[in-house]
Amino acid sequence: MDSFLIKGGVPLHGEVTISGSKNAALPIMAATLLTDEPCIVRRVPDLSDTRFMVKILESLGATVKFENGTLTVHAKKIKGYADYDLVRKMRGSICIMGPLLGRLRQARVSLPGGCIIGARPINLHLKGFEALGAKIKIESGYIDATAKKLAGNSLFLGGRAGPTVLGTANVMMAAALADGVTIIESAACEPEVVDLANFLNAMGANIAGVGSPTITITGVKKLHGAEHEVIPDRIETATFMVAAGATNGEITIKGGRADHLRAVIDKLKEAGVSVERSGANMIVRRSGTLKPVDVTTLPYSGFPTDVQAQMMSLLALAKGISIITERIFESRFMHVSELARLGADIEIEGPSAIIKGGKPLSGAPVMASDLRASAALVIAGLAAKGSTQVNRIYHLDRGYEQMDVKLRKLGARIQRVEEK
Repeated sequence: MDSFLIKGGVPLHGEVTISGSKNAALPIMAATLLTDEPCIVRRVPDLSDTRFMVKILESLGATVKFENGTLTVHAKKIKGYADYDLVRKMRGSICIMGPLLGRLRQARVSLPGGCIIGARPINLHLKGFEALGAKIKIESGYIDATAKKLAGNSLFLGGRAGPTVLGTANVMMAAALADGVTIIESAACEPEVVDLANFLNAMGANIAGVGSPTITITGVKKLHGAEHEVIPDRIETATFMVAAGATNGEITIKGGRADHLRAVIDKLKEAGVSVERSGANMIVRRSGTLKPVDVTTLPYSGFPTDVQAQMMSLLALAKGISIITERIFESRFMHVSELARLGADIEIEGPSAIIKGGKPLSGAPVMASDLRASAALVIAGLAAKGSTQVNRIYHLDRGYEQMDVKLRKLGARIQRVEEK
């Protein structure tokens, strides 16, 4: 497994261009299964997750070409059975179920595995499919969904931690080819859901209300091919914003969307990191001494759980006591013990992390537990004195396109170390 070797203490300076959103690209890639005509999707990030999705689409019978960020999919004739060996490698692959059910009226998909950041049940996905008329059977580790026909219905997709993003996407894709009108209440409002709906509408779907808690889908008989460009990755954008503040640098971010990150920008400003608009770009710099802040993760448009770990690395440098409360995933503090190896003083009390910041960080070998924890450890390593080795960066390669290359262009002393 590869690792990153970081020699910290260097402020980041320069320009960085944000890649397309992984969390938008994956369901959009799945949505190409809804039509037998070619689709072209641009600004697809080249990540291990998107490459796995390419393999899944091909295993279902689609012809796929992926180069230079442009994906062309022609799913002329497909099957409704997804191979376990592919699906098990990526939890997000559950989003193929809605398109298969919508187009073929049947889908057989492996149950997704567990996740180290906490339980991520798919019961709301299945609840939505059943509301549309599908019969669900779980047997031998597979979900079998069949329907003689899909009929529009009103359904509620709110869960214990708020709306389900992938569940909303999955049901929306199935409902696009159902008879009649489907109304999803407590729908996810994330920009990635809006991006998927825009792609589906370009394919001929009739979807209204996206970006609000109530989405209305009027089913159509057939969808056609379409072209689309994926939105920029708001989590990558936020990660580089935090890195600028943590290293006391100044970064010009190109291609990001400030309107997708209002909660993050608000907390960064409160912590002493300024974000200024300059045309289509954002200039991020520390505007003084870092200050402690309190953060609570919430569904969109609240502070995203996917930026919680990175923000913790920043607040470990802010003199005073900060509190981060995690309201989305119950086990998303796996990075705390590794940050402690770098010198951070953090205690866990229930759903909250108490950060006693201001102590200097010093380099050490650390182990990444998940995608966003990896980014947090990289940020901490960039700010720490001495050398930090971040192991298991295959997690990071799932969601950040050439992160080490982008950081080196900003002046970071970071190298990918390949294990022989």
